[in-house]
Amino acid sequence: MELLLLAGSWWLIGFTGAMMPGPVTTLVVTETTKRGFIAGPLVTLGHVALELVMVVALFFGLGDWLKQNSIAGAIGLLGGLFLLWMGLDIVRSAWQGKVSLNRAPRGDRTPSSTNPVVAGILTSISNPYWLMWWATIGAAYLITFRAFGIAGIVAFYVGHTLADWVWNNVVAFVVATGRRVMSDQVYRGILVVCGAFLIVLSFYFVSSGIGFLRG
Repeated sequence: MELLLLAGSWWLIGFTGAMMPGPVTTLVVTETTKRGFIAGPLVTLGHVALELVMVVALFFGLGDWLKQNSIAGAIGLLGGLFLLWMGLDIVRSAWQGKVSLNRAPRGDRTPSSTNPVVAGILTSISNPYWLMWWATIGAAYLITFRAFGIAGIVAFYVGHTLADWVWNNVVAFVVATGRRVMSDQVYRGILVVCGAFLIVLSFYFVSSGIGFLRG
């Protein structure tokens, strides 16, 4: 019972990260407008697969390494540049009319247009605050769960990723439902807004990365 309650609290904490507007939520929106509801589970699959790797790595002590300013700074710079490229390409494709609800995107080279699972992985790891969240909050909670052995580690992982599955699929369902009555103009407008958000976020990540390196 104690483990179940602990996993439930961890699930609620997981929503604090999943529901915050960020690159993964933006990716779910943009991919769902292209592919329909299935994009939500596919992006989430990539995201939670990476989180499984993170849980295993934290179990073996990765948290202390991620807290180093040089590592956090490098992640911020590289992640920011990746999101900048992704955001610019989304805006360009939408602005030039290269994407449509009625046909596959033409000339779109963003990772999200090739494989939503891979895009979910790349978009997650490009976010330095996802890594820092796991190195601090995630690592601290993992210590508590480790007291329950393997069952505790499984509950830790399932409890957290369940929040991602629920939130991302709700977002995908809402977007996919609206897709039936959405014109290409509205669709492209959504992509422009999402791409612009990634661009703004990229500058924030780059400046944060520089801050970590200076610190």
